[in-house]
Amino acid sequence: MANRVLKHLPEYYHVIDDFRRLDETESIELDQLRRAVDQLFDDQFVITAGLQAIKRREQMLGIQSDPAIETLDFRRRRLLNRYQTRPPFTIRYLQQQLDLVVGKGLTIVAVDPQTFMLTVTTDIENASVFREALHTINTVKPVNLIYQQQTPLQLEIDVVERISRMQMNWNYKLDGSWELGAEPFITLDTEVIVK
Repeated sequence: MANRVLKHLPEYYHVIDDFRRLDETESIELDQLRRAVDQLFDDQFVITAGLQAIKRREQMLGIQSDPAIETLDFRRRRLLNRYQTRPPFTIRYLQQQLDLVVGKGLTIVAVDPQTFMLTVTTDIENASVFREALHTINTVKPVNLIYQQQTPLQLEIDVVERISRMQMNWNYKLDGSWELGAEPFITLDTEVIVK
């Protein structure tokens, strides 16, 4: 944005070439300063923080991230989750945290008070998300509850039976006549399908 300095000077400076050039260069530096101040402000909050601020916060919390497979959005959600896992904890709170980490409606948390069993049913395919969900559960779960992970099976499994046989011919002899490496240990005949 040009004319950031010149507009504060008297009119007779506006026609001098040196002051116009000075205004152009100073305006560029002031724009860069404004962007740096805005980024510094954004870095104060996890939701709007840039990559360097996210890395710094992960170092502070001892989180080893893998930028090759973890998105910046997931890393922000993980940081928020770690900051928000402070007592007191309830089942509703655990459900909210897992909804934040895994996604709304993708996990079901249940407690059986008779057997002291905490059951979390979820279908997570991403290993990073699963590790973070496991960390959240282990942080929030009371010590008197036993944690049990359940994965819903929604797919059908087809079983196919096939029987075949193959003749194996041993090529070595223990009488000392067989030379190491001259022939393979075993030779397989062709496969014959029985059923």
